[in-house]
Amino acid sequence: MAFLADALSRVKPSATIAVTQKARELKNAGRDIIGLGAGEPDFDTPDNVKNAAIEAIRRGETKYPPVSGIAPLREAIAKKFKRENNLDYQPAQTIVGTGGKQILFNAFMATLNPGDEVVIPRPYWVSYPEMVALCGGTATFAETSIANGFKLTAEALEKAITPKTKWLVMNSPSNPSGAAYTEAELRALADVLLKHPNVWVLTDDMYEHLTYGDFVFKTIAEVEPKLYERTLTMNGVSKAYAMTGWRIGYAAGPLPLIKAMDMIQGQQTSGACTIAQWAAVEALNGPQDFVKKNKAIFQARRDLVVSMLNQARGITCPSPEGAFYVYPSCEALIGKKTAAGTVIDSDATFCSELLEAEGVAVVFGSAFGLGPNFRISYATSEALLEEACTRIQRFTAGLN
Repeated sequence: MAFLADALSRVKPSATIAVTQKARELKNAGRDIIGLGAGEPDFDTPDNVKNAAIEAIRRGETKYPPVSGIAPLREAIAKKFKRENNLDYQPAQTIVGTGGKQILFNAFMATLNPGDEVVIPRPYWVSYPEMVALCGGTATFAETSIANGFKLTAEALEKAITPKTKWLVMNSPSNPSGAAYTEAELRALADVLLKHPNVWVLTDDMYEHLTYGDFVFKTIAEVEPKLYERTLTMNGVSKAYAMTGWRIGYAAGPLPLIKAMDMIQGQQTSGACTIAQWAAVEALNGPQDFVKKNKAIFQARRDLVVSMLNQARGITCPSPEGAFYVYPSCEALIGKKTAAGTVIDSDATFCSELLEAEGVAVVFGSAFGLGPNFRISYATSEALLEEACTRIQRFTAGLN
């Protein structure tokens, strides 16, 4: 009898965590490494949010919280959805988890049976298909391309849906591509979904506040109210408020689904950290100038990275609408050799050779289901980004 569960054979380790760990190990060994693999802001949590947590500790808010979240946070979440997304949810229709990952995991665990399919557009966040597999479902993939900005089209969605499809996962702005859907693009997808009443939508809006230029963020239940009763809208405080380590994600959706997720969480972790929840209350209800200021910084970084990567030989880098990632193609470099004679036969080889030769850590695109590409996180200083892109230019120029 095997000791470890068979389910583990269906799951791969997180490539983004692996790259970050490798960069950390090389740095600790004395190498000059620029790590562009981490998916978290380099800013500190705003002072008003930190102070709210300190005040909560001093008030003695250190006991077990309700499984689905403290009442003030669930009320703040409902108000946020109304204020920013024109979505009407009662606090009872919301749930708070230990990060967005737990929200997603619990939603899948509460709904997936063996044989149920979940449509995930490529490229995708590395954890989506692994969560589906762990929860007994089957991940199926809808294709996108660099030509359409890595966005799912109505035609591709229609092709991906089968009688077994239970969920469509949407992520806008996207990790890893930064692609974000306009209202018209969401409308076209909603029209397809209206023809398939058994398909639910899980929309991951974690990067909602990180969109650039004149882009206007919309979420699918806002665009098509008829999908409200089969949409779980997920968000969190990690990216917009630089609170990745606080581990607070949240969602709102139909009450029966929220109750099922609550039941699972009650037997799993119970409520998220009370102190972090009070910090999240302040993040959602307090001043929002931090978000606007850092959004402008991220946009300048995006523009720098896109410009410099498009000057690198063999690299094509679209300018994304949001998040803090770019997803350039290295297709033109496949088949070329390094000075040491290594053939660049895949995006994984490109990234490993780049790390070895120039000390720049990025994540290979095949880990996100679509290559040959690589993901760069520009959530670091302009000086480091400029140096990293200079090294990438030097590395690609040396391939022959």
